[in-house]
Amino acid sequence: QVQLVESGGGLVQTGGSLRLSCAASGRTFSRYVMGWFRQAPGKEREFVAAITWSGGSTYYGDSAKGRFTISRDNAKNTVYLQMNSLKPEDTAVYYCNADLYGNGNSWHGGGSWGQGTQVTVSS
Repeated sequence: QVQLVESGGGLVQTGGSLRLSCAASGRTFSRYVMGWFRQAPGKEREFVAAITWSGGSTYYGDSAKGRFTISRDNAKNTVYLQMNSLKPEDTAVYYCNADLYGNGNSWHGGGSWGQGTQVTVSS
């Protein structure tokens, strides 16, 4: 398995932007589909975005489409989530995940999770 460490969360006002980063350990990072999930208090974990090993294909949950962009740098073993036009309903703990499986906007988490980073959007 790969170890994942997220960073970049914080407090931002409605309409603002944040970029989350997820640093991975291990030489096999480039083989994994990588992605982001989020979980708000009292809600189930929700798929946000996924990116294939080459970065050639990206997938987004409905709440992220048009506002969030996932990318990766295999040379740095890092995956990013650029979040723009943030809304209070985006408030959640965001988790990085390795080796997701699925397609379209239906994805399931793989075996490796980060510890999560809190994103809070104030109204």
